[in-house]
Amino acid sequence: AEENLEAVKVAVVTEEPRLVLKWRGSKVVDIARAFLDTNGAHQETGVFVETPVKEDNYFHKTAVKKVEEALEKRDVKEAVLSTLNDLNVCSQKGLVEMFDASIGAGSVFMPYGGKYQLTETQAMVAKLPVLKGKTDTVTMMAYGFDPYLSSWSPYHGAVYAVTESMAKIVAAGGDFTKIRFTFQEYFRRMTEEDTRWSQPFAALLGAYDAQIGYGLPSIGGKDSMSGTFNKIDVPPTLIAFGITTVDAGRVISPEFKEAGHCIYLIKHLPLHNFMPDTDALKKNWEYVSGQIAAGNIVSGWAVGFGGVAEAVAKMSFGNRIGADIKVNEQDLFGFGYGSLVVESLGELDWPGAVALGRTVAEETVTVNGERMPVDLLLEANTAKFTAVYPDRGATEPALMQGTSASVVFEYPGPAKEHPVAYFPSFPGTNCDYDTARAFRRAGAEIATSVFRNLSGADVMDSIDEMCRKIAACDIFVLSGGFSSGDEPDGSGKFIVSVLNNARVTEEIHRLLDRGGLILGICNGFQALVKSGLLPYGRLGRLTPDSPTLFRNDVNRHISQMVTTRVASTNSPWLAGFEVGDLHTIAVSHGEGKFVVNERQARELFEAGQVAFQYADAAGTPTGKAPFNPNGSYYAIEGIVSRDGRILGKMGHTERYEPNLFRNI
Repeated sequence: AEENLEAVKVAVVTEEPRLVLKWRGSKVVDIARAFLDTNGAHQETGVFVETPVKEDNYFHKTAVKKVEEALEKRDVKEAVLSTLNDLNVCSQKGLVEMFDASIGAGSVFMPYGGKYQLTETQAMVAKLPVLKGKTDTVTMMAYGFDPYLSSWSPYHGAVYAVTESMAKIVAAGGDFTKIRFTFQEYFRRMTEEDTRWSQPFAALLGAYDAQIGYGLPSIGGKDSMSGTFNKIDVPPTLIAFGITTVDAGRVISPEFKEAGHCIYLIKHLPLHNFMPDTDALKKNWEYVSGQIAAGNIVSGWAVGFGGVAEAVAKMSFGNRIGADIKVNEQDLFGFGYGSLVVESLGELDWPGAVALGRTVAEETVTVNGERMPVDLLLEANTAKFTAVYPDRGATEPALMQGTSASVVFEYPGPAKEHPVAYFPSFPGTNCDYDTARAFRRAGAEIATSVFRNLSGADVMDSIDEMCRKIAACDIFVLSGGFSSGDEPDGSGKFIVSVLNNARVTEEIHRLLDRGGLILGICNGFQALVKSGLLPYGRLGRLTPDSPTLFRNDVNRHISQMVTTRVASTNSPWLAGFEVGDLHTIAVSHGEGKFVVNERQARELFEAGQVAFQYADAAGTPTGKAPFNPNGSYYAIEGIVSRDGRILGKMGHTERYEPNLFRNI
């Protein structure tokens, strides 16, 4: 490859101080260097910086009004529930799952983690994308911003935005000394009034001060200074995004891991002027990072708007592990930015570590003797948004299981060390790279083509290419995605129209007759079912009663992890499994509900054509959400053709490699 490298001249340095760019021989840019040095037009303005009002000091207030009222009545339980129910704290799971969190097979964290996927994460953690090979280097990013603090003092708001973003990265196992920042700014419209410039000036000065204090730079940002409509202004906004890289093996997630562990508050005490004590914070964070690397700290949460109350409750949700803690009121409900709540295997010997208590097997959080069931806390945290963004469907379809005689399959052709797997990419396909990489890891040779549809000629050329590729392959793979935007009239229909082309149909049947295999995942599964290849093994055999895939019961796209149970091994695709094997895999679809009548379902089970079923936490097939996330009849997640050569499934088996989904 190195022999083919060629140097290409792209520019010439000249004595004349001008930037000249040419395109195809024509001059398109000719600018004096002196103009570039000014960064455009030179402007100046006066700035009058307004001092925060002492009587409105945000650090002396309880952020949530209902919490303040509950504490006046000495009702700790009501204060905790009010904290969890506040808009700044409550769960957004139903909204978050509308976005594909596992695409690209690089997600180290899913948005919600633990066995029950209920503990939200505070940082985005994903592997760097590589087309071939593998990596354990991950990108970690977290944000910080409190609009109430910034409204009182844009200066303090910016400082603590930086601090909060750093604390979240430390809590997830990142090294704070390697963080770089990018800032998103949004302020009221600027005018010639010098007081209007107070907010952005103070905020940027605060962000700069924080960078000096922590010894870390920002490398980018975006400003928007037009947040005014009539007399309505946006809150002064400077959101800090902390970004770094780390090895995936060092990453920890926030849900409690096991009963009997110690819970500590790594406490930060602000300075007398309410600024963060950056020296103390750096020492605390360095200690925590060392304990994470040593394997002693196994989960962590950066304390924020909801204080320790939010931290302990949310850490308990994911694995339904309770806690018994004793903590003062200020720490329980104060927004201790920079502080961390951590779960450790043993005691921590550190001046900044305040012992809170221990994790417990009972699904109860006890705060200063006040017992609160995890279900009660979870209800308070989820109730507000579920009416708008439901987190599960309401139906619970009937179940069915069956057993069939084991079938032995033989490949009629010559043995191949590296079978050829062919992946057509349709408009809207987005899982072809991930699936091809999984096949490549398994030893297959990869063939691909892009189905072009800009013109009739493109379509015919693409069909010609597909036919040639199918004729030359051993395995035909339909990857996931949203072919043609799930139009017309539902998912997979565009692919079906291509498969039903007479020449394509003929080549697919020839492939099957010579012992070839077909796989369809998600969008590919939808196409196989709606074309008749599943469950019949041939195109063109659909009837009005044929199985289909319909929109999810929750009536939206879902992105989460599910457990599937192997229901049959009657396929070459299933030869490496045992009936009853369980797998945890990603699902991401809007129309994944497998619909089939009872008679046909019984035939599928008796013929060993039901490959996988959705299973609950105990590994039992279930119709209940969220374990069966789409409401599939009889818990069916995947099926095979009668001859076993065709497999279709909704779950993205290809989105797996070591060190992914570490919070599940």
